[in-house]
Amino acid sequence: MPQTKAIDELVDNLPTKSTTVYLLQGLDFVVPGEWENIVGFDNMIRAVTGKKDKDKIKKIRDRALKIYNEPSEGYQRAIWLYQIADTADSAMGAMAIANKLSEKVSFLSFLNKLTPKSDVIQSVDLGLKLVIELLAFSAIHQIPVTNFGAFANGLSKYSGQSLMRMAALISVDALVPLGPDFIRKVHTNLTSINPATLQQNPTFQSISGMIPGNSTTEKLGFMEQNFAAVQGWMNNFVQSHQLTPQNVVSHLKQYIDFADDKLDYVAAFLDVATNYYQHTGTQSVARHLIEKAAN
Repeated sequence: MPQTKAIDELVDNLPTKSTTVYLLQGLDFVVPGEWENIVGFDNMIRAVTGKKDKDKIKKIRDRALKIYNEPSEGYQRAIWLYQIADTADSAMGAMAIANKLSEKVSFLSFLNKLTPKSDVIQSVDLGLKLVIELLAFSAIHQIPVTNFGAFANGLSKYSGQSLMRMAALISVDALVPLGPDFIRKVHTNLTSINPATLQQNPTFQSISGMIPGNSTTEKLGFMEQNFAAVQGWMNNFVQSHQLTPQNVVSHLKQYIDFADDKLDYVAAFLDVATNYYQHTGTQSVARHLIEKAAN
């Protein structure tokens, strides 16, 4: 695992305006008021602890940085995982840009060549992002990655930036590209996919060493188990928030001016143009780290 930048630098450099920020603002209707785009590590300390005294803020900052740099803690690993989740999306999207003319997005018309992913590739991407969430959750809370029950229970307690990340995952990586029947599609695709297809996925290539199993087939089985453990939570989330592909895109269009409603092209564009996993993941890790440092 490569070394990551310092957590304060990462939070200080988060954008205040970007397609990712517009995406997350557009999804506020899903979990109203949960996500605030806090930029700046000291601002995050103030938001998390309520402290305003500069000396106290500095003490918490110093303690947080010390914990972050501690090899036995899992914060750097979690940050790296959240970065990997979006890096592969962008790489695959950049390759796709050269392939096929897409419908244009008016304010980013230079992204004029996009290829929607097949349902199989989209299912694998969703499954891998859920594995990344499990690995990051396990690293931060220092629990075994095979404890699917603890992870599923943890999801039910998510709030703030973490809850927004899951809302975005379900909205733009599940509902929009795969439709309202995404759980059945993903289950079918994960249980029938050729392991060789998984081996070609850049995200899998990056995190394979962290996934339990001696073979690609065993690692695929782990991914299936993880999806099975959280599919009930995902289904309840969709039902309780009355989410559909259409109402997701309708709200996003208030912030991102799509020229067309073809959902597979919208999904392809969002793959290329956003890094919501890294953005909210950085904020989630910083929040958890600050809470630990303050206590």
